[in-house]
Amino acid sequence: MVQEDQVGAAIGEQALDIGKLKQRLDVLDQRLDNIDSMVTAVAERVMRQPITFSLHCPNCGKEIEIAVIGNEKPTV
Repeated sequence: MVQEDQVGAAIGEQALDIGKLKQRLDVLDQRLDNIDSMVTAVAERVMRQPITFSLHCPNCGKEIEIAVIGNEKPTV
């Protein structure tokens, strides 16, 4: 009887662990979907007009400009 209780408790813990793992995977999936949406929006914008990023170098303090330019055929 004691062994049955221990087996039942172990199965219950595994079920909880699997549930937590499923929940974490769902959260990760949502985050990846959000990242994908942002990257797609930026890529679509780059294809329409140039984007310039201005960064400051942490080592020398100089400003660095990065221009991303796309080539999209105009639609009529």
